[in-house]
Amino acid sequence: MIRVEIEPRMLRWARERAGFSADALAGRFPRLAEWEKGKVRPTLKQLEEFARATYAPLGFLLLDQPPAESLPLRDFRTSRAGRAGPPSPNLLEMIYVCQQRQEWYRDFARSEGEARLDFVGSASLTDDIPAVAGRIRDRLRFDLDEQRRSPTWTDALRRFIEHAEGAGVLVMCSGVVLNNNRRRLDPDEFRGFAISDEFAPLVFINGADTKAGQMFTLAHELAHVWLGESGVTDAVAGQVPDHRVERWCNRVAAELLVPLSALRAEFDLAAELWGEVSRLARRFKVSTLVVLRRIHDVGGLAKEEFWAAYAEEAGRLRALRGGGGGDFYLTEAARVSRRFARALVVSTLEGRTLHRDALRILGLSKLETFRELGRMLEVHT
Repeated sequence: MIRVEIEPRMLRWARERAGFSADALAGRFPRLAEWEKGKVRPTLKQLEEFARATYAPLGFLLLDQPPAESLPLRDFRTSRAGRAGPPSPNLLEMIYVCQQRQEWYRDFARSEGEARLDFVGSASLTDDIPAVAGRIRDRLRFDLDEQRRSPTWTDALRRFIEHAEGAGVLVMCSGVVLNNNRRRLDPDEFRGFAISDEFAPLVFINGADTKAGQMFTLAHELAHVWLGESGVTDAVAGQVPDHRVERWCNRVAAELLVPLSALRAEFDLAAELWGEVSRLARRFKVSTLVVLRRIHDVGGLAKEEFWAAYAEEAGRLRALRGGGGGDFYLTEAARVSRRFARALVVSTLEGRTLHRDALRILGLSKLETFRELGRMLEVHT
């Protein structure tokens, strides 16, 4: 039995990188503690299984010291206690997957003769915030009254995504890596990212966040696209980020979802605060945190009152995170972007893309699942 020479610290690095304790993996690897102390070496088969369990490339485990991993996109996240450190393998893999999908769609769009999207990079940090929000609203045909009429936040988010995709933005929303429900994405690590491109701008939303939180993330990432700035973010409405780009995108997102002029017309200063916050959140289909921020912006809450209320509400909302479920094929289309999925199915059925490659790009394992996805998207042979 051949055993592999390996630095014990590389095993600890891979386990901690994936967020596992030694006890969590002890059932699958009974001798893990001995491996990490260098008392026993794993076999090649055991090492391969360990690499799969910790989402680490096998080649990394054979290095003498941990590699320096960095985000392939600009990092706009705000450092907070307990969240500092290198990106998780889940975040890295989602970015890599989305980059691959974007590259495929860019080539597809060019082959179809699609024009460059002139709104990508059309804004600047010196532009007037309400004016930029208005341009985004016009390009997306984003009807504020339509959002208000949506019966639930889920319906409002779905319509918002449809409008963004109709304008040419690939919107991907998932709370897990590919279709692996054991690899859940952490909203405390990131809430979304944008990858700017003139043919295939892409926005990813962390679907493990609340639906109302996802609304703000989509608006924030669209502001990134209009600015032409790719990056990973953890934006929430009440933050005042250190980075100028993030402050600008937060302000645009808030104005897009809850214009100050509309809030002034709706807000009842004499009403009880939390009842009014809840009513306005339902009215605009946004997070209560967005509403609190906008009430502060119109002078309805002093700075100290705002931050106290914000902290209280943020704590309550953490318990409401989560999502998923529902029809698999509807969920799959949302995870990979309905616009992207339809293009990939069409290209595959026309013989321009191999079925093998399509399944890999989508993260699917069965051809029948791919065919059913095509039927749901109303793409037929």
